Amino acid sequence: MSREATAALLSRMGGGLHLTDGGLETAMIFLEGLELPQFAAFPLLDDPAGRAALERYFTGFLDQAAALDMGFVLDTATWRASEGWGEVMGLAPGAIDRANRAAVAFAQGLRDGHGRGAAIINGVIGPHGDAYRPDSVLGPDEAFDYHHRQVAVLADAGVDMVTAVTISSTGEAIGIAEAAQDMGVPVALSFTVETDGRLIGGQTLQEATALVDAATDGYPAWYGINCAHPSHFADQLRGGWAGRIGAIRANASRLSHAELDEATELDAGDPQALAADYAALRRHLPGLRVLGGCCGTDLRHVAAIGHKCR
Repeated sequence: MSREATAALLSRMGGGLHLTDGGLETAMIFLEGLELPQFAAFPLLDDPAGRAALERYFTGFLDQAAALDMGFVLDTATWRASEGWGEVMGLAPGAIDRANRAAVAFAQGLRDGHGRGAAIINGVIGPHGDAYRPDSVLGPDEAFDYHHRQVAVLADAGVDMVTAVTISSTGEAIGIAEAAQDMGVPVALSFTVETDGRLIGGQTLQEATALVDAATDGYPAWYGINCAHPSHFADQLRGGWAGRIGAIRANASRLSHAELDEATELDAGDPQALAADYAALRRHLPGLRVLGGCCGTDLRHVAAIGHKCR
């Protein structure tokens, strides 16, 4: 049944491009002036001002997709809503479960309230720790155990799919894919890379996707790339394997992860230049389905990308 759900999702999305949002967390911090504990957006749902900011944020993207007559993938604010990050924030597992359910309900309400009934509700999963630390890499079994609870809660709450973003190791990617398959929910896996276009362990994107596909019998619906500038990975996307890349959510900034961690001001880059980079990437990615942004991007960037790539 799990592969049937993935086939149904792909059929529902068809062959057209879908927009998604930009850099949620950086937008909340730098553009809305809100504090995010441990870079987590889900606590905003419990605060009226935070909830209003999230609604403004996502409504802008929903409206832009409608204006361009494009589909939309509507993320849940759950990138940090896993049991381990909850423990860091002093939250019990049950409280994290409730946060995940609340985030799904919020996304569903936005979809229904803004006339975008066809929008894909995407349960977002993040890495178990700091994605850029090679000393905190999980193996497949560890990753399955760590992520299964969040995947299960999101699936039970009614998401159409789950996507793991800013994943920097194949072991964690395999464990997440296996957890999703166990729950019968479609999954996409989005890797982040360094400025040389490789995962933090040195693997190329081609090597990483091939390894995960081999370990999971090709279960992921597609792979993505996020939290890196196109100039960091564009030259990697050559050959038939690149047909497995279905989503790009790039940074606006050309800075490395280490430089971004030290930045005290938002580097928003150039929206039009970023859109041109996406258009160039699209020529090498026949399986591309989802276009959005990551750190430093907002509605300006995604609107430009949509106009350029539509």
